[in-house]
Amino acid sequence: MTETLRKADLIKLPVSSLEVGMFVSAIENSQQLTVANAGRITQLDLVTKLKSKGVQFVWIDPARSTFTAEKVPANSRAAISPPTIKNREQAQKQASELLHEAKGLVRKVLSETFEGKAIEVAKVEALAENMIESVMDNADAFKCVSALRTKDAYLLEHSVNVAVLLVTFGRYLGLERDMLRQLAVGGILHDVGKIKVDSSVLNKPGKLTPEEFEHMKLHQVYAIPIMSEAQGLSQVSRDVCLMHHEKLDGRGYPRGLKGEQLPQHGRMSCIVDIYDALTATRCYKEAMSPAAAFKILLSLTPFHLDESLVYEFIRCIGVYPVGSLVELSDGRVGIVWETEGRDVLHPVVKCFYSNKHKHYTDVVLVDLKKSDLNIERGISPSAMAVDPTPFY
Repeated sequence: MTETLRKADLIKLPVSSLEVGMFVSAIENSQQLTVANAGRITQLDLVTKLKSKGVQFVWIDPARSTFTAEKVPANSRAAISPPTIKNREQAQKQASELLHEAKGLVRKVLSETFEGKAIEVAKVEALAENMIESVMDNADAFKCVSALRTKDAYLLEHSVNVAVLLVTFGRYLGLERDMLRQLAVGGILHDVGKIKVDSSVLNKPGKLTPEEFEHMKLHQVYAIPIMSEAQGLSQVSRDVCLMHHEKLDGRGYPRGLKGEQLPQHGRMSCIVDIYDALTATRCYKEAMSPAAAFKILLSLTPFHLDESLVYEFIRCIGVYPVGSLVELSDGRVGIVWETEGRDVLHPVVKCFYSNKHKHYTDVVLVDLKKSDLNIERGISPSAMAVDPTPFY
């Protein structure tokens, strides 16, 4: 059995080498890892507490730390070429910053729209361009960062993720750059009408009553005048916003469009919106695994969704998308880390936990192209006994 043992984004240090500003992702005690005390060292008293508990080593995350590299012993990094560490860390940091900026812009758009102000389309287009650049520069890093979800920020994250997925899908289909930009803008704005939905309905932690569901559907009606007042917004972007709840059989809303009345970009938005909603944690449900979400998408063809486009979307995203959780044949659980240039069954997986032994393991990158291990199954985050977030 061969593996690529690359602790690509964490550094192992003795507790005595900890400095204020370092971000501790995990602590090692008796060769077992735990993330219960993950966080940034803000004062040296915290180091003393770790020592008093018998902790000898910690794993720090350079990307989330505020310290100079000179303070880290040269021999503490794992055996991996510096450019590989730098490129992935830098790409994920940039992706994280862009997603933070995107959520901030969506929040601002929602707030200003609620106040009756028109959408500043130019700012949304600039963000869309940056999104496209990030996806093209390092798609794996961007997808991995965007996989992190917070149920309390669903509306913001869903808007951003729909935009990212539309860009990814459109790029896979070979669409022109200008079309990708229009798709991204539409994705960012697609749920803007929800600012006028009653918050008790929007955030209800349970199934909506028929009356509540009818009220929720009004967010598409509310979006119509908002879209019409947005100067400079392309027709494609408007369509993405106003068509993502339409159905091929004409039973969707707000206009009940049918068949050929739904252009390709409108059909794409329907698929992407449902997929992202299914794979997100909400106030009333846990996130679904991508594989389970794909089954639901297929069940909605051909009456609701375009069957050929659903199959294209599944091929685009992959059965085990970057950022998703999988269990390997040796019982270890990890995050799908790299897929570019690989077939769907042989990604690089960042392992951090053993389902078999119920404890954290060394954080390693396993290249399934160079290993006799294989993926046993995809895992929903809700099925995990531990929080995988610190390992993204």
